[in-house]
Amino acid sequence: MTDGTRDLDHLIDLLAKLPGLGPRSARRAVLHLIKKRSLHLLPLAEALTKVGQTARECLNCGNIGTSDICDICQSDKRATGEICVVEDVADLWAMERAGVFKGRYHVLGGTLSALDAVGPDELRIPKLIDRVASEAVTEVILALSATVDGQTTAHYIADQLGGVTVTSLAQGVPVGGELDYLDDGTISAALKARKSF
Repeated sequence: MTDGTRDLDHLIDLLAKLPGLGPRSARRAVLHLIKKRSLHLLPLAEALTKVGQTARECLNCGNIGTSDICDICQSDKRATGEICVVEDVADLWAMERAGVFKGRYHVLGGTLSALDAVGPDELRIPKLIDRVASEAVTEVILALSATVDGQTTAHYIADQLGGVTVTSLAQGVPVGGELDYLDDGTISAALKARKSF
């Protein structure tokens, strides 16, 4: 096996590890990238290198950006009295894609899970409690999945937050549904019809 073939196989193996891609899809993607080298491969390699060097987690909310505090947390145009709590950055991006929430976010980094030994301290729950106290928050919107772990996490957070309105997303979010897989209209309807938790 030549070095060139080994390099191609390595690239295919790396791409095959990405969500939604298997070995066959990865091979097709690599072939496409090579055929369109100047149009796709080289810009992709440059972007991957740049993001690899600059991407970081926001120290405030947990979003991914290129500075210590993300653009959403820095924005003067975001409502400071509302925090939308999500499980993962993909959920935050789904909410932003829907374009209906104008407050700030808090990414937990997962959900409570006794089976996986994930407690409040393994998540960003203590940071959320600190933010609610220090940022004059009036409403916390729980946009967590309708799974058992998601609802357990929601109840735990609601119990920890006294003196602030706690709501959750309403209609349109199917049981067991995850925000990242919902369409923008469903997210918008669920946010507008949120209910007290």
